Amino acid sequence: MPHGSPVIIPAGVEKVDYEAELAVIIGKEGTDISAADAFDHIAGYTCFNDISSRADQALDGQWTRGKSYNSFGPVGPRFVPADELNDPQNLEIICRLDGEVVQRSNTKNMIFTIPEIIAVASRATTLRPGDLIATGTPGGVGMSFTPPRWLVSGSTVEVEIEGIGTLSSPVIAEAQK
Repeated sequence: MPHGSPVIIPAGVEKVDYEAELAVIIGKEGTDISAADAFDHIAGYTCFNDISSRADQALDGQWTRGKSYNSFGPVGPRFVPADELNDPQNLEIICRLDGEVVQRSNTKNMIFTIPEIIAVASRATTLRPGDLIATGTPGGVGMSFTPPRWLVSGSTVEVEIEGIGTLSSPVIAEAQK
C-alpha cells in the first residue's frame, strides 16, 4: 500500500504490530548474486512498514499469513535512487506511534548487511527489477512493550528513514471502512 493509505485491521484479526524497515528495490536481475556484486543490483530504497498480526503468527508458527492482509506492508513515501544515498548502511531509522518514538536505530546496526541479504535471497530465487526486499526491524516493536502496544483504530504509525522521508499510515478497523 502506498504512503498515506490506511492500514485496515480486518475483523477478527488481533495483536497487529508495526515494524519499521528499510526496503531495497532491485534494479537488475540476478541469481546467486555475490555480496561483492550486490550493490550493482540495487535500483534504490524506500521506507517499509512490515505490519504483522502477531496472533496469526502464533497460530501455526509461520509468519506469512500474519503479514499478508490486503492493506499490510505500506511502502513510501518515495523511491530514492541508489546513487542518491551516500551510505545505506548508515541511516537513522525511526518509528512513531501516535507521535511517540517507539523505535529508533541506525541501519549500521542491522544483523545482516544489505549485500548479505541480497546474496542469501538470490540463492533461493531470481531477483528481478522491481522486487522489494525488507531488511529487518530494530527493537521496539509493539509486542516488546509491557503491556504490548498494538495498532488500533485511530492510530497513526510513521516510519522515517534518513535521506528517504516519512511513510505515514492511519490505522482503521475493517468495520469502519
